[in-house]
Amino acid sequence: MKITSYDSMLAALAPEGVRPFHVGILVGPGFVPMDIVGIQTVLAMMPGSQIHFLWKNRDMVEGFRSWPTLPTTTFDTCPPLDVFAVGMNPPEVQNDPEVIAFTRQAAGSARYVIGVCNGVALLGAAGLIQGRTVASNFAAEGLLEALGAAKVLASGAGAAVDGNLYTAGPGIGSFEVALLVAADAFGREAGELAEFAIEYDPHPPFRTGKVEDASPQMIEAARDMIGPIIAQYRR
Repeated sequence: MKITSYDSMLAALAPEGVRPFHVGILVGPGFVPMDIVGIQTVLAMMPGSQIHFLWKNRDMVEGFRSWPTLPTTTFDTCPPLDVFAVGMNPPEVQNDPEVIAFTRQAAGSARYVIGVCNGVALLGAAGLIQGRTVASNFAAEGLLEALGAAKVLASGAGAAVDGNLYTAGPGIGSFEVALLVAADAFGREAGELAEFAIEYDPHPPFRTGKVEDASPQMIEAARDMIGPIIAQYRR
């Protein structure tokens, strides 16, 4: 089926003569889709945007869970990036020396670097959070400090911006850092328009989304789920 209904919108997003704005998003096997969907959604709306789903090869990978994704660009064919972004990937991916080396290279030359949730640990493994302020998963504070972070924002504090490094907690954090990057790259009006276009205005039904609002039992249950994964990152 040929889709033409979006053509006018796409033409408005990328008028003739606008330079490409290359956004690379790492999608290893087991990546967490909610950590990158805000990045793809917001930055795909920016002028000249070209989204690259990055992996070692172009074989199908499955996001966690049941989220098949086809990488579009390999590590070897990745162009110079305006934005390098990573959400949570499993330890088998984030501890892979080839992935760490690519992250160091791609992020090291990118204009903006985005890390969401435990994807920030991969940036740390690549030496990119040394002496900087970051935000991430509530259970990863000790790990990120061990990887060189000067400060880890408390749960619920929002996104952290430190130079060209934009980091956030899981899920909706991907929208927040992407909106901030859009505003910096294209002007506040572009960020505001994107926020309105997607009607980004969270209304948490239970208001238990940050440590200070959760019960001790809930915090302990969450630590039991994420703790073994954090330990594997650390190893």
